[in-house]
Amino acid sequence: MASSVVEASTGAQVALGLARERLLSLQDEAGWWQGELQTNVTMDAEDMLLREFLGIRRADGTERSAAWIRSQQRADGTWANFHGGPGELSTTIEAYWALRLAGDPPEAEHMLAAASFIRSEGGLESARVFTHVWLALFGLWPWERVPALPPEIVLLAPYAPLNIYDFACWARQTIVALSLVKAFRPVRPLAFGLDELRAGEQAPQDAKQATGSAKRAWLSRLDAALRLYERRPLPLVRRLALARAERWIVRRQEADGSWGGIQPPWVYSLMALHLRGYPLEHPVMRRGVQGLDGFMVEDRDDAHGVGAPAGASRRLEACQSPVWDTALAMIALSDAGIAPDHPGMGRAASWLLGEEVTVRGDWAVARRHLKPGGWAFEFANVNYPDVDDTAEVVMALARARAEDDADRIDAAVARGRAWLEGMQSSDGGWGAFDADNTRALVRELPFLDFGEVIDEPSADVTAHAVEMLSVLGAADDAIARRGVSWLLEHQEADGSWFGRWGVNHVYGTGAAVPALVAAGVGPQEPCVRRAVRWLYEHQNEDGGWGEDPRSYDDSSWIGRGASTASQTAWALLALHAAQERSPQLQRGIDWLVATQRADGGWDEPQYTGTGFPSDYYINYHLYRLCFPIMALGRCLRAAPDTGWDGGARDGRTSSGELGSATRRR
Repeated sequence: MASSVVEASTGAQVALGLARERLLSLQDEAGWWQGELQTNVTMDAEDMLLREFLGIRRADGTERSAAWIRSQQRADGTWANFHGGPGELSTTIEAYWALRLAGDPPEAEHMLAAASFIRSEGGLESARVFTHVWLALFGLWPWERVPALPPEIVLLAPYAPLNIYDFACWARQTIVALSLVKAFRPVRPLAFGLDELRAGEQAPQDAKQATGSAKRAWLSRLDAALRLYERRPLPLVRRLALARAERWIVRRQEADGSWGGIQPPWVYSLMALHLRGYPLEHPVMRRGVQGLDGFMVEDRDDAHGVGAPAGASRRLEACQSPVWDTALAMIALSDAGIAPDHPGMGRAASWLLGEEVTVRGDWAVARRHLKPGGWAFEFANVNYPDVDDTAEVVMALARARAEDDADRIDAAVARGRAWLEGMQSSDGGWGAFDADNTRALVRELPFLDFGEVIDEPSADVTAHAVEMLSVLGAADDAIARRGVSWLLEHQEADGSWFGRWGVNHVYGTGAAVPALVAAGVGPQEPCVRRAVRWLYEHQNEDGGWGEDPRSYDDSSWIGRGASTASQTAWALLALHAAQERSPQLQRGIDWLVATQRADGGWDEPQYTGTGFPSDYYINYHLYRLCFPIMALGRCLRAAPDTGWDGGARDGRTSSGELGSATRRR
C-alpha cells in the first residue's frame, strides 16, 4: 500500500498539527511529560483519615479535600469508582465519613442521600475489608471482625505458600504494612459515630464461613485459626516478625517519600511505622508526609457539585506517571513527524536515561541471577521497575537518536532488553512487575476482597514486550516467538484480547494487533482478521469506539460504551497495523477530527485506564492526547514496509507455523 486512504484529508492534517503542538507545549523544561492520574475519592477520604490518625490534619487542607469530594457526589447521593459508573458502597461510605470529619452535618440533604444509599446496600456491615480496617482504626468497627493478617507472614520463605512474594508487588507492600498495623489494633476515637450508616445485618464475611469451594473453606478455617493466634501470639516470634516487617518497610521507601509510588502501601506504611514508635520528625516519616503533599493536585476552579460550595479544592493522585507519559509522548510525536533530533525529543531522551533503574528490587526474588535494568512508572521507584514501561521507553529511545546520547541510549536499551527478556514468565507471557507471579491461592484469602493481588501475564503487557523486541530486530528470536505464541493462545473466541491495564478489550486488541504484525504475523492471518472483524462489529454509530469499565464484570458491556478519544485511537492503531484502509477506519479518523477541541486536545471524562479489573480505574489525562496523535500520525502517512507504525514486515509468519488457537479467558 503506497499511500493512506486519508492522505487528502486536510481536516485530519490540521487536527494532527494542533494536537502535536499542544503536546509539545506540555513538556516540562526538564524533558518529561506528566498528565494527571485521576482515580476516585477514596484517595482523598483516606488522606484525611490518615492525617487524623497521625494528628496532623489541618482545617484548610481538610476543607479543600472535602470540596473535591463534594464535587464528585452524584445527584443520587452516591460516589462511583469511574465516570458514569454505578454508586459504589465502600467508596460512598469513605466519602461520607470524610465529609463528617470535615463538619458536614448528617442531616444535610447530600448526607442524607448518601446514608440512604449506604443502608440500602447493606450498610457498614457490607463494606469491603479495607474499609472495615479504616473503621477499626477509629473504633467504629471491632478489630475482631477483621480477617486475620498476622505479621508473621513476613517470616515465610519465598518458596512457602502464601509468602509475601506470592502477592503482586502492589499487594505485597500493602499487606506487610497492614499486618504490622493490625498487630497493634490501634483505636483513635472520634467525636462522632456512624451509626446512621448501619443496616443492622450480619457482615457477609461473618455469614459465610465454609461456603463455596473446598479451597475457600480451607482458607476460612485457616483464617479462624489465625484469629485465635492473633489473640495470643508467641511473644518471641511476634517480636521477630514485627522487627522484620519494620525493616522491610523502611528499606523500600523511595526517594520521594513514597512506597512504590502508590497510595495504598504509602498510607499504611506511615501508620505502621508510627505505631512502631517513629515520631513525625523522624526522616522516614517526614519524607513520607511531605511526599504526599507533592501528590496533591490543587484546583482553583469554581467547579462544584451536590452540596458543594464554590471555591478551591484539592485531590490526591494515587500515583504519578511521568516515565509512562514521557515514553508515550515521544512515540506520539515521532508518529506525528517530529524528527529524532528535535530538541524536545532530545530532552525527553536524556531525562529517561536518567530514570533507568540500576539496582535490584523485589523482582530479583524470582530472578536471582538477572542483572538490573528497565524503567519504572514514577519519578522515584527503584524497587519496582516494570515490563510495560521498559518496553515503551525502549521504543521511545529508539526514535530519539541524538548523536551526543547515542552511546548512552544503546547501552540503556541493551540493559532494558536483557532485563525484559529475563522477566518473561515460564508460559511465554509477561506480567507487569514480577515473573511467574501466578499463585492464585492468595486471591482466596478472606482479607483480600478488593482488587487483583497477583501479577499474572497479560495480553497488553506481553504485546508491548513483543513489539519492543520486534523493533529491536529480535522478532525471530525464541523469546519473541514464545511471546507471539502466548498472544495467539490467549486471543478470545470473539477475536479480541482482554485488557489488563486498560479498558478493556479495545485496549487489549489495540496492543496485540500492532505487536503481532510487527513480529511478522501477516495482516491477512486469521487471528488478525478476527480482531479486525471484532473492531468493526463494535464501532459506534458516531464512528468512534468506547468501552465501559463494567465490561470487566458484565460481558454485555464488552466493546460497548461512549466513544472516547483514547479508545478510538487504540482501535485505529490496530486497524492501521492490519493494513485496513476502510470506510470504518475513515469514520474513526473523522470522529477524532470532529471532536477535537480548539486547543488541540480532546475531552475525555471517561476512565479508560485500569488499576484493578472490577474495582479500580484510572483517567490518564494524557491518554486523550498521546494516543490520538499516534493514530492520526500513522494513518496519515504512507505505510512503510516495516517499523514504528505497525506496517507488515513480509507476512512470513503463517498460522500453520504458530497456530491459530483461541482460548476463552
